[in-house]
Amino acid sequence: MANLAIAGASGRMGRMLFEAAAADRDCTLVGALDAPGSPALGVSARVFGGNADVLVTADVATLANGRARATLIDFTRPEATLTYVDACVTHGVAMVIGTTGLDDGAKAKIADAARKIPIVFSPNYSLGVNTVFKLLELAAKSLDSGYDVEILEMHHRMKVDAPSGTALKLGEVIAEAQGTRLSDRAVYAREGHTGERKNGTIGFATLRGGDVVGDHTVIFAGSGERIEITHKSASRMSYALGAIRAAKFLHGKAEGLFDMHDVLGLK
Repeated sequence: MANLAIAGASGRMGRMLFEAAAADRDCTLVGALDAPGSPALGVSARVFGGNADVLVTADVATLANGRARATLIDFTRPEATLTYVDACVTHGVAMVIGTTGLDDGAKAKIADAARKIPIVFSPNYSLGVNTVFKLLELAAKSLDSGYDVEILEMHHRMKVDAPSGTALKLGEVIAEAQGTRLSDRAVYAREGHTGERKNGTIGFATLRGGDVVGDHTVIFAGSGERIEITHKSASRMSYALGAIRAAKFLHGKAEGLFDMHDVLGLK
């Protein structure tokens, strides 16, 4: 039985995580967190879809009081996530991190924390997207010469980081499969007289609008043909279900940094 806590309890993703956890008989909700000053503090998690009368708090320490190790699922903002990382290390709470927009310093901090607590860290918890990551490894190796790579993503108008964490991961998968680094190949913007496309680059295009949950397309454009691999999310539930699966994967682990390929046995 996995003991779960949900960060961002009053947010859209928090509510979806409560719903997914409530439907899973192998999970017990033991905590709900929200930002200091949130009007949700002191409110029962049932108000946001939870199935237990735990009160929303801003204190991670409540998750360490007399229970088997809990796992905090965090899909919030970078600044909040880094605060949670410190607190989880202090109190021995495992983490599933789905926050995007984290810089290299933040990622290094998460890797360091994973020497003390178990963490699953992934830009996307959808089983479909993680299958796409695996498919791209094969495609990138087969199409490593004579094909231009472009990545197109679209999200809702409220998303604050660009390109999306998933789009960046798609680029990283392709670059690594071809024995290179994304940082040496990425082109994030084009404007004005750009000249011809430079061979070997990986281009990104970002669209924002409406309530789009998340659409990603990778294009391999060659001479006389074009291969497109697309994933479209119609609901955040796919992310929530994957995060719950990741939390159960961490049950019984003492430390370590994992991703969804570990969770799904795709490595």
